[in-house]
Amino acid sequence: MPIRRLRTADPAPVFARRIVQLIVGLYLYGLGIALIVRGELGVAPWDVLAQGVAQQSGLGFGAVTVIISAIVLLLWIPIRQKPGFGTLMNALLVGPFADLSLWLIPTGLDLWLRIVMLFAGIVVLAAATGLYIGAHFGPGPRDGLMTGLHRRTGIKIWIVRTALELTVLVTGFLLGGNVGIGTLAFALLIGPLCGIAIPMFAVRRPQTTRGGRPDRDIRRPATGATPVQA
Repeated sequence: MPIRRLRTADPAPVFARRIVQLIVGLYLYGLGIALIVRGELGVAPWDVLAQGVAQQSGLGFGAVTVIISAIVLLLWIPIRQKPGFGTLMNALLVGPFADLSLWLIPTGLDLWLRIVMLFAGIVVLAAATGLYIGAHFGPGPRDGLMTGLHRRTGIKIWIVRTALELTVLVTGFLLGGNVGIGTLAFALLIGPLCGIAIPMFAVRRPQTTRGGRPDRDIRRPATGATPVQA
């Protein structure tokens, strides 16, 4: 599977900000997942799948997240979707960052605190989505699968997303993943919150002319950046 080269016409400060924003965004994504998991009120569909596979395999949550990301990337091959630098970093780092955060956050907390953690996790995860997508290094594995299927099949993107989310949710539930009110809260809130976060954190980059010279600054839209699990 060909990988887009990490080339840029950005000035050094802009490129440095993009790199930092990508890494911070991926760490916060792992933290957001961990907060929702420790809330123990239900998790996002892809995390339901990761929990279910972890229970059945005995592997850690983070390791399973990386494995699922790798499998999803393999599904990019038949739909001819090309990963970017951010795609690979997403696949490799979110799982370990989630494991680190799960290690730091205790279990068995009071209900009120778990409710706070659930909603804090959703907000953190939405901000993280805006940060890593706004860095313009390519979509996450799951985002890319969704947009790639939409591009190749012509099926409406909301139908593709719904089908993917329902498939992983049902599969994860059957394997023992945690489905609850938190899953519903995630489904209702993550879209609007990402709709705020993605334009908020989009890095302004110089628009280049055909000769390769920088033109005016623009805020490039996050193409295909549908707010789903990274």
